Amino acid sequence: MTPKRENDPRDAIEKQIDENLRRVYEEDSTEQIPDRFLELLQKLREQE
Repeated sequence: MTPKRENDPRDAIEKQIDENLRRVYEEDSTEQIPDRFLELLQKLREQE
């Protein structure tokens, strides 16, 4: 692995990508599971 230079534009881009991915994950993880999906899971459990 090569050492990163200070003020490397790629560092700023990678940091921005990381922040955006975290933001999307956090938003997605706070959404509720749709009822239809929960119903399908329940049906699968009943089949076991």
